[in-house]
Amino acid sequence: MISQQPDLVAKVTLRARLITTMVLLAGLALLTSGAIVAVLQHRAIHTGVDDQLMRTRDELRVLATDGIDPATGQSFAGPSELLHTFLARTVIGEAEGELAVVDGQVRWVASTDVPLRPENDEELVGHLMPMAAGNQIRIDTLRTPDGNYRVLVAPVQYPGSAGALVHVYDLDIVEAELRRTMTLYAVVAVGTVLLLVLVAWISVGRLLRPIEELRKAAESIDERDLTSRVPVRGRDDLTALSSTINRMLDRVQRSVEGQRQLLDDVGHELRTPITVVRGHMELVDPDDPVDVRETRDLVIDEADRMGVLVNDMLMLAKATESDFVQPRWFDVATLTDQVLEKARALGDRAWRLERIASAEAFLDPGRMTQAWLQLAANAVKYSDAGSAITLGSALERGEVLLWVRDEGIGIEPDQLDVVRQRFGRSRVGAAHAQGAGLGLSIVESIMAAHGGRLDIESTVGVGSRFTLVLPLGPVELAELEPTIKMEIP
Repeated sequence: MISQQPDLVAKVTLRARLITTMVLLAGLALLTSGAIVAVLQHRAIHTGVDDQLMRTRDELRVLATDGIDPATGQSFAGPSELLHTFLARTVIGEAEGELAVVDGQVRWVASTDVPLRPENDEELVGHLMPMAAGNQIRIDTLRTPDGNYRVLVAPVQYPGSAGALVHVYDLDIVEAELRRTMTLYAVVAVGTVLLLVLVAWISVGRLLRPIEELRKAAESIDERDLTSRVPVRGRDDLTALSSTINRMLDRVQRSVEGQRQLLDDVGHELRTPITVVRGHMELVDPDDPVDVRETRDLVIDEADRMGVLVNDMLMLAKATESDFVQPRWFDVATLTDQVLEKARALGDRAWRLERIASAEAFLDPGRMTQAWLQLAANAVKYSDAGSAITLGSALERGEVLLWVRDEGIGIEPDQLDVVRQRFGRSRVGAAHAQGAGLGLSIVESIMAAHGGRLDIESTVGVGSRFTLVLPLGPVELAELEPTIKMEIP
């Protein structure tokens, strides 16, 4: 017993690969977009901090340049008064802090309601003092164990005294909102990916269902059961694939049934001539020249009959193959003249041409000649010498008609379907039987391959008309169902 585990693993692996690919692509997209947003927001935050520091610098510069205390209208005596007034007038946010350095000492600090106290971070103050002692405005980033700061140091020079304004932003506080936003984004992204996994698992399962049905249909098909087909739903690519597989299975079924029918026919039809040959060979008197000659003639005749029978059955088996006919555009009038000329050699009949079509049709001239001559040969077989046999061709309602009409024995109405079957003969025609009875089956196989049909009209004692009807232009032969009946009498 062959284990089915590898098939299950292969199926799950395909599903897992598809889902993994989708999740990786979605995760990569979310990660990339999140990283871009984080970088842009981080840059925007730092740009906003620097802009605010520069506005503070400009406000200090305006106050120092004017040199007048707005509250008293008096000039500032030195940097201490200037910086005290500036700190008193400045409104600062939660992440900001200020202090004033005068002559190397922290002289003024922000009001007590300001939460950020840079003066309490000794390491930060230690970094600020050398910067305050300089004479250049500086904006810099300083990191200490207590925090990460963006600082403005703006020196103020007066005769005999110097000071500096220090404005501080705690970047940890400023970036906290960004961190909360990105954390929320990460949670939403993870939830989105998990939801995507669930949706993808269901969706991919539905998408792979036709493939699974294809696999099951293929497994269920064997030489004993060729009827299983893949369900066709929707109008997508997998639906087209299912339809293609079903058409392929139709061709396989017809081919296998044709081969099986051929074997049955061979066994059924060759049994009689083989029995006849064997019986005569067992009874022949080798010392009687006349008996030997008669037996020899009988064996040759039976061998010829078996050869014709085998050739006919091989042709019927070949009729299911895609290259059975090689159609091309061909002139119907030329075909009519050629068939009539060849038919004259079939027997002593009054051969007549009733009509001739002036058109081109998409057909295999060799196969159509074969089918038409088979009908003519049947007309000769079931009619009397000297009687009229009429051939003709016409174009009606987009179809080409090729017919043979005789004045023979005719066919009973209830026997019209019988004569279409393999080895089928009507009750009236049985007395005139010659050959294997495969002629009309061959004709119908040729017409089916062209997308056409064989019409039969007959009256007992008056005659019959057999008409080959085929479309004027090309048809989708792959979609045609076989019209040959497979019953064996």
